Amino acid sequence: MMSSVAVNGVLGFIMLITLCFTLGEVDRVLDTPTRFPFIQIFYNTTGSIAATNAMTAVLVVTLTASTITEVATASRQLWSFARDEGLPFSSFFAYVSHVFYILIRGVSPAVLTDNQVTPGWNIPLNSVMVSLVITVLLSMINIGSEVALNAVISLTITSLLSAYIISIGCVFLKRIRGEPLPHHRWSLGKFGMAVNLGALAFLCPIFIFAFFPLSTDVTAETMNWSVAMYVGIIGSATIYYLVRGRHHFIPPVALVQRDENS
Repeated sequence: MMSSVAVNGVLGFIMLITLCFTLGEVDRVLDTPTRFPFIQIFYNTTGSIAATNAMTAVLVVTLTASTITEVATASRQLWSFARDEGLPFSSFFAYVSHVFYILIRGVSPAVLTDNQVTPGWNIPLNSVMVSLVITVLLSMINIGSEVALNAVISLTITSLLSAYIISIGCVFLKRIRGEPLPHHRWSLGKFGMAVNLGALAFLCPIFIFAFFPLSTDVTAETMNWSVAMYVGIIGSATIYYLVRGRHHFIPPVALVQRDENS
C-alpha cells in the first residue's frame, strides 16, 4: 500500500506540473462552453476534437469504474457499522443476502444449507442498494442546483479531513500518553510522533478553510452551505448516540480485544 501511495504521488506531481504548463488562459478554461474545464484543457493541449473526445472517454470509463468501487466500499462500511448496532435500522442494513447464489443455482432461500452457501456469494444487498440509490440521488443534484452540489462536494472534503484528524489525533494522543498501539504491520518507528504532529498541523487549517465560501461577495448563491450540513449531521449523530446508540453499539476494538483474549 505504501509503495502504491509513493508511485501515485510521484505520477500525480508530474501530471500536476504538466497541467499547469498546458492549461492555457485560466479565465477561458473556467468559462468553457462545455462546462467542464478539464475538457477545455484537453482541447487546448491537443487542438483536436477527436483527441479531446478520446481523452475524455478515458476519464469517463475510469470515473465509472471508481464509482462502482466507491459504492462497494460505502456499502461495506454501512454494513459493518450496522453489524455493530451503530445505526438506526441496523438489522436491515446488516442483512446479508444469498441472492446471487439463488439466482444462479435456482435454490430457494428456505432450503439453503451450510454446505450449499458459498461464502464468496454473500453480499450485504440492502446496504449496497441503499448506497447506490443515495449515490444516484446525489449525482442528480447538479441538475437542479450547482450551489447544492458545491455544498455536497465541500461536505465530502471536510468529512474526510475530520476522519483523518480524529484517527491521527487518537494515535498521537496514545503516543503522548505512552500507551501501546494496537498490533500493526506498518510502523513509522521513531518518526511516528513527528509525522502525526505534522499531519495534524497540515490538516487542521485546511479543515477550517474548507468551510469558507469561494468568493468574498457572499450571497445565498455563493455561500458555502456545507458547514450547516456538517453541523446538522454531526449533531444528529451525536443525539442518536446519546439517546440510543451508546446502549447498543459494540465498538470494533472490543471485538478485537475479545478475539485476542480468546
